Amino acid sequence: MAKGFFITGTDTGVGKTYVASQLIKAYRKQGVRVSGFKPVASGGVWLNDQLVNEDALSMMREASVSMSYTDVNPYCFEPAIAPHLAAEQARVDINFEKIQSHYRKHVSEVDIVIVEGAGGWKVPLNEELSFDEIPLVLEVPVILVVGLKLGCINHALLTEEAILNSGCRLVGWIGNSISADFEVQNDNSLTLSKRMKSPCIGFFEHAFNKVKKNGVGQINIASTLDYLTNFR
Repeated sequence: MAKGFFITGTDTGVGKTYVASQLIKAYRKQGVRVSGFKPVASGGVWLNDQLVNEDALSMMREASVSMSYTDVNPYCFEPAIAPHLAAEQARVDINFEKIQSHYRKHVSEVDIVIVEGAGGWKVPLNEELSFDEIPLVLEVPVILVVGLKLGCINHALLTEEAILNSGCRLVGWIGNSISADFEVQNDNSLTLSKRMKSPCIGFFEHAFNKVKKNGVGQINIASTLDYLTNFR
């Protein structure tokens, strides 16, 4: 049976898609059948008469199998606003049954499914549901992406506490360096390593270094994959 991981973040814009896409790419290069799943996305654009989201497209480009856009991103909304507000404007009711149905298609075709959330951990989906319930519904553990910037310690500790209190399994956290001028990045990372209850399972460099270093934006990604492979 396929193994899934849910990627969440300490906030929006912390690099969840970048981390998810790099993990998918690394698995594919190892010969693993892997796909990406973005259950709900906003900020979509029209392409060939279909509303699509760039985050979902990024994961599709790195996947080792070809799947329909709808299977990768069943709920896509045009306004770049919170998903529950976008869904309300579109008069669409987001439900977990539909999300589960599309997720099962991934499970039937691949070995690893990387599921990406939107925004932070507690983002609402409608008046009753929120993103933090999806890992429980899909029965997948969580990976927390920490955007290494001013304020990240508080954001990371609070998010980790919320994940653990939700009943979800937390694999660990990945530090993603998103600020070129964050001078105390190493000090913050060390503080997080001491205070977080879950282990640091990876570190990604600045997104702006991605082109300069020919796409190499991860320090020892093999160790991250080994940790995920052995996680039970």
